[in-house]
Amino acid sequence: MIYLMMTRSSDKRGIGLTDSLKDLADGRSVKRARHSLIVDGHDYTGEFIRVLQELGYIPVTVADTPVEPGERIPAFYIKDSVAYFGWIFYEKFTGQKTRKLWGSVIRNQKGDWAIQISPKKNITVYADINRKTEMDLDRPTDW
Repeated sequence: MIYLMMTRSSDKRGIGLTDSLKDLADGRSVKRARHSLIVDGHDYTGEFIRVLQELGYIPVTVADTPVEPGERIPAFYIKDSVAYFGWIFYEKFTGQKTRKLWGSVIRNQKGDWAIQISPKKNITVYADINRKTEMDLDRPTDW
């Protein structure tokens, strides 16, 4: 949130709101985690969704996301004008038991994903299926 406020107020340097939102989505200049999309009382959720779609993120549910065990896909969950970054992936419990989910990069006190979305929930996330990467199924938290 501080990042958006700083860049919005420093348009003199040529950094506009759209560029700030792109930086937030890409995670290059600012860490992707939890970001309020309200700046100076204005809600920029619609603009952020537009930027995500320009960058290749599509609205999809966890159930409809094409990911296999050992892969992860970057995705944003947007709720109440806050963008949460996380991954859609499979979590391994035992040698045979796995589950697909979206897990936030924000952790709770136990070290688990603070926010989890299972495929059973009909909740829209914005995922970039073209940025699918490999991951260690035995160590899903090593990101």
